[in-house]
Amino acid sequence: MILEIDHRSEEPIYLQLRKQIIIGIAQGELQPNEQLPTVRQFADELGVNTMTVSKGYQQLREEGYLITDRRKGTLVAPLPVAAKKTNEENLTLLLAELYLAEPDEKAIQEKVQQILTSFGKDER
Repeated sequence: MILEIDHRSEEPIYLQLRKQIIIGIAQGELQPNEQLPTVRQFADELGVNTMTVSKGYQQLREEGYLITDRRKGTLVAPLPVAAKKTNEENLTLLLAELYLAEPDEKAIQEKVQQILTSFGKDER
């Protein structure tokens, strides 16, 4: 999985890292129990501070997307489970923003379907 960090973005780098890892899991680019690079390796690869990567990893662990094994390092969690209510609130906000930008419901549904299709067909 190749991460693209925009150093000029107003979005913090740790959040960019978080989002891309979640998308990578959903799209099957990162598999359950797959080992991720160490914080230091990732920081060197991305050209960022180790604390930035550590903060992203910590947030992903708290949300249930990653686990840490003392022997194996940081791994993709077998079945990521995030707070259902928070996810629904986030989706509602995102759809509201999409609707305000483009109030064509059919176009929004097509975009959503296209994105869902990119996540693959595997059953969880």
